[in-house]
Amino acid sequence: MINYPFNITNDEKNKSIISYKNRGLSLEKMINDSNKFYRFIDKALIYKKPTPIHVVKTNKENTITEAFFERPSTTDYNGIYKGKYIDFEAKETKSKTSFSLKNIQKNQIEHILRVHEMGGISFLIVYFTSLNKIFIYFAKDLKNFSKENKRNSIPLEEFINNGKEIPLTISPILNYLVFVDEALR
Repeated sequence: MINYPFNITNDEKNKSIISYKNRGLSLEKMINDSNKFYRFIDKALIYKKPTPIHVVKTNKENTITEAFFERPSTTDYNGIYKGKYIDFEAKETKSKTSFSLKNIQKNQIEHILRVHEMGGISFLIVYFTSLNKIFIYFAKDLKNFSKENKRNSIPLEEFINNGKEIPLTISPILNYLVFVDEALR
């Protein structure tokens, strides 16, 4: 029996490879698994940020039954990579033609752009679930697109031409840091 990182057996590894090819796997799970792998090999420290909520009521089973957002959240993930601050938002869309900007809050876009302006690494990762395609789209491209367009969506062609498609791999499942390395050159 072969043990893989994180104490995954050979059988579990084969099952997970099969399941990653299924569209049912969420973008968040792929990113979380990739970040766990990056931490395991000491490549990067990137974590999902918790959503700031205020719990009002719970039931007998301690399940939250009523809560509200304490403040608008910024982005989904942040951390450090090669001595630089990294911050990004992950989104999924069923559309085959574009990513609607209604899927991302204005303050999140502003945050991504501010991180970039201050010298950090910031971007969107967008999963076109119907096409089974995942793109990384850096803040500089988002800034240029926003200046040149008044559209309420980013067309797929923009991701193809100015973003980078992230292929699914094995370790990590979503090796997005390869494209961060390219951007840092």
